[in-house]
Amino acid sequence: MKNCKILPLGLAALALLLAATGFAQKQKYMAACVAFYNIENLFDTIKSPDTNDSDFLPDGPYKWTSEKYWHKQRNIASVIRQIGNEMLPAGPTLLGLCEIENRTVVEDLIKTAPIDKMGYEIAYEPSPDARGVGVALIYQQNRFKVLGMRSAILTIPSIPDFRTRNQLVVSGVLDGTDTLHVVVMHWPSKRGGEKSSKPLRDGAAQLCRSVVDSLYAANANAKIILMGDLNDDPTSKSVVKVLGARATPEKTEKGGIYNPAYKMFKDGTGSYAWDDSWNLIDQIMVSQPLLGKDYSSYKFLRYKIFNADFLKQKDGRYAGYPWRTFSGTTFVGGYSDHFPVYMFLVKTLPEQ
Repeated sequence: MKNCKILPLGLAALALLLAATGFAQKQKYMAACVAFYNIENLFDTIKSPDTNDSDFLPDGPYKWTSEKYWHKQRNIASVIRQIGNEMLPAGPTLLGLCEIENRTVVEDLIKTAPIDKMGYEIAYEPSPDARGVGVALIYQQNRFKVLGMRSAILTIPSIPDFRTRNQLVVSGVLDGTDTLHVVVMHWPSKRGGEKSSKPLRDGAAQLCRSVVDSLYAANANAKIILMGDLNDDPTSKSVVKVLGARATPEKTEKGGIYNPAYKMFKDGTGSYAWDDSWNLIDQIMVSQPLLGKDYSSYKFLRYKIFNADFLKQKDGRYAGYPWRTFSGTTFVGGYSDHFPVYMFLVKTLPEQ
């Protein structure tokens, strides 16, 4: 499995991490990179009869043309190619995406250099969102074999016409050995005010928790990865109380979920900037069976934010913020208003 090999420049960094977790110096290992990226309104330029996509048309407020579309596709592809490459040469093994209009824009993305030779395939189901935006998972098909997928749909009984993004549940086998269940999400925004929209994110957290519980009910040792733009921070009630994500591995009990973003956020690091403050609303969490010191199967190693300088606004009031595609309705040619987040899974190989 050539994509499992570690870059020469990444050997020292990974060796230090592995030494801290008790790996023998001469132990052979495999690694996988799991990432999530809100790519900020990746729409095509074609009018959809079923959704409200009029903002992103050539005659819409954003003057969204084919030239701008392909500029953004090349930008996003260049970012994906670099995520996790300090340790892995082939980019993310699994990558969740959100703010995508349909499957076609993702198909265009994985055919765009420099990721067109990386062997990505797509897991996607249409979203009930009014604008059509949804989530997807792309995966390197020589490493991850999909067994099945389904959508979990959020309904709010008190708001019968409420429509939001689906939660995509993808089950598959990584490197022929480890069954993983990946849930890709984009929880409701704070549009209309944080307080008034809070029940919507609590509902999304409750839906996610029900997915987790169903997977655990089928297998008490289920390896589950939750990823998404939650529009809430790791310390928010929706994440801590409703979803039940824990701040440390030690506090994550059997049947639980660990959120490595918690400490990073408390230390002042973020993936999204708003109103002169940083938020860490882009998160990746893991189930308790992905924790521990038995690396004979894949286990969580480390969580990171990909915030390279080229992804940042260079000057002005928003210097240091993510360099986005639009400022208002003006095309500025950046990448996204979010930084990607990613983590590494690692396991030892049997001695020959």
